[in-house]
Amino acid sequence: MTNNEEKLSMEQNPDDRLPCNSCQLLDLPWEDVLVTHVFCYLPLRHLVSLQHVSKSFRSLVQVYLANCRTFDPAQTGPHIPKEAFCSMLHNNQVLHHLCIHNCSDWITDKELLPVIGQNQHLLRVDLRGCVHLSRHALVAVSLSCLRLQHLNLAHCEWVDVLALRSLADHCSDLRSLDLTACRQLKDDAVCYVAGKCPALRSLSVAVNANITDTAVEEVAKRCRDLETLDLTGCLRVRNEAIRCVV
Repeated sequence: MTNNEEKLSMEQNPDDRLPCNSCQLLDLPWEDVLVTHVFCYLPLRHLVSLQHVSKSFRSLVQVYLANCRTFDPAQTGPHIPKEAFCSMLHNNQVLHHLCIHNCSDWITDKELLPVIGQNQHLLRVDLRGCVHLSRHALVAVSLSCLRLQHLNLAHCEWVDVLALRSLADHCSDLRSLDLTACRQLKDDAVCYVAGKCPALRSLSVAVNANITDTAVEEVAKRCRDLETLDLTGCLRVRNEAIRCVV
């Protein structure tokens, strides 16, 4: 190489020396690389913003959302608008974990039921504090999510005995169930769940003055693997019944 050629090479911008066939982000395999090994580390709220970059990025993000296994506040942020919720989960049929307590201010059966109906592989569902739902939401969960293991219904006062019986009849593999402040429920409902879901390891019936020794003793008898039983605020439960669990 002559001195002039060497000088010209050194003065070139580094970007100008890149081969013409350099790989761009969108050139990588979407489902095998970007969705599986890159986007999984980004919060959903950032991915939603990424959709505005270009049509290609929008298509890529939609592919990711359709294959997302987890939907919870850790990814979406503390608050999520109704339109964003419906858009993000519209095509998803592979969810395993669904947590929507950050949607509790607005979510109703209209928004939730389509998501539950098309995600039959759900293992964990968290509906705590979703006061605008109805018993139909719990019935939908029980009929669609037969493999369900963890369900949080804390402060869902719309939960009634018939909806809970449906859950117990169809989701016998439940490991944890939170019924805190579900004040429509009485001993008979809790006893029914205990009989149908013997694999329960964690149960909360806290903040419910309807619960008595009868329910506690039945839970102790039926759920032999129970590790946690929350009876906070169950004023009619006596120490003798609690000793049955311990």
